[in-house]
Amino acid sequence: MHSFARLHATAHGSPPRCPPGSSLVLDGCGCCNICARRLGEPCSYLHICDRSQGLVCDYSAALMGRGGTCNYEDDDDSCEVNGKIYQDGEVFQPSCKLQCRCSGGGFTCVPLCSEDVRLPTPDCPHPRRVEIPGKCCQEWICERQDRQILPDTMAAQRLPGTASILIPYACEQWSTEWSACSATCGVGIATRVSNQNQYCRLETQRRLCLLRSCQGLTGIASMRGRGSRL
Repeated sequence: MHSFARLHATAHGSPPRCPPGSSLVLDGCGCCNICARRLGEPCSYLHICDRSQGLVCDYSAALMGRGGTCNYEDDDDSCEVNGKIYQDGEVFQPSCKLQCRCSGGGFTCVPLCSEDVRLPTPDCPHPRRVEIPGKCCQEWICERQDRQILPDTMAAQRLPGTASILIPYACEQWSTEWSACSATCGVGIATRVSNQNQYCRLETQRRLCLLRSCQGLTGIASMRGRGSRL
């Protein structure tokens, strides 16, 4: 094995030029400079995986007489979000609107933008959140509308001289972003405020969420943080 490595080093002379994302490392026998194998690439005793990326040579799915494949360690608690790897306990911001924490292979996030609700008032009958150029978070503005809207117990306007024919008014749909999951593992609840309902009224809506399974919890498939997108 060592003699093969020496021949390999002599044949190539200068260190190889590695593709982007691949590190220059010593091979398995410590004799030659090689390009470390990346995620999903074949590996062996000589052609080692990139340890700086948390990769190991996984032989679990290898056929008899064949090499392994570079994969993440099973006990690795890091997270991969939007193609970037974060270590266990690391706090990161995938966007200006979210701050997240990697924990046990999964991750939880909290919003950085205010999710306050502004109800209509006499001096601001039609509040609306809009994107402001140069700012991350939406801000409230007061939008004046000339059309007359009936009280919130009705969602239509009557035609003059009729008792039953109604013309529905346009309801501008609005909602906050879904909140972070209430549980760091197992089933939790995420909430938001929205007017997407029959009466175009602001209400709190809820939905179930699952970041990852808790240790010892059965009946729920484990959800890892790897490969997630925000």
